[in-house]
Amino acid sequence: MDISALPARERILHTAHDLFYADGIRATGIDRVIAESGVTKVTFYRHFPSKDDLVREFLDHRHARWMAWFVDALGRRGAHERIGDAGALLLLADVMAEWFADPVFRGCAFINSVAEVGSSVEGAAQRAREHKREMVEVIAGLLPADSPSRMALAQAAALGVDGAIVKAQMGDAALAREAIDDLRRLLQALAVASHPAAPR
Repeated sequence: MDISALPARERILHTAHDLFYADGIRATGIDRVIAESGVTKVTFYRHFPSKDDLVREFLDHRHARWMAWFVDALGRRGAHERIGDAGALLLLADVMAEWFADPVFRGCAFINSVAEVGSSVEGAAQRAREHKREMVEVIAGLLPADSPSRMALAQAAALGVDGAIVKAQMGDAALAREAIDDLRRLLQALAVASHPAAPR
C-alpha cells in the first residue's frame, strides 16, 4: 500500500503498524517510525504525545484491520450460508491457513504485544482481551444458535485458533501446516459436539 498521499497521522499509524507487527514494539524506536513515515518530530508528537499513545492506536488499528479481514475471509468461504451447519466451524482452519501463508505473518499482534509490554502500556492488555472476545463472538456465530454450549464451544475453538497461531509463528511452512492439521482435528471434534449430524 502506498501511504505517501495519506495525511501525516495516517502515515505515522500505518508505518508504526507495519514496523510494530514485523519487528516488535520494543525493537521499534520512535525515530525509526518518524523517518519511515516521512514526518518531522514536531508533527509526530503533535499526533502522538508518547510511544504508549502510538501503541494503543496501533492496537486499535490492528484490531479493526484484522477483524475485517477475518470476517471477510470467512464470508469468502460461504460462512454466511453455513451458519449453524456443523461444518461451518471447520472453515476456521482454512482461514488460518490463508493467514499463515501470508509472507508478512508474524503471529497474533495482540498475543505478541501483551508478551512484550504487558501492563507497562496502560490499556494494551484490555485491548487484547477485547480483541479476543470479539473473535470468540464471530466464531460463536458459526455455531447453531440453539446450542446450550455454544459459547463454551466457541471459546474452545478460539483457544485452538490461538494455539495454532503460536505454533505457526514458531516455525517454518511445515510447522504451519502441522498447526493447521492440529486445528482441523480440534475443530472436527468441536463440530461433532455442536451438532450430532456433523461429518466424521
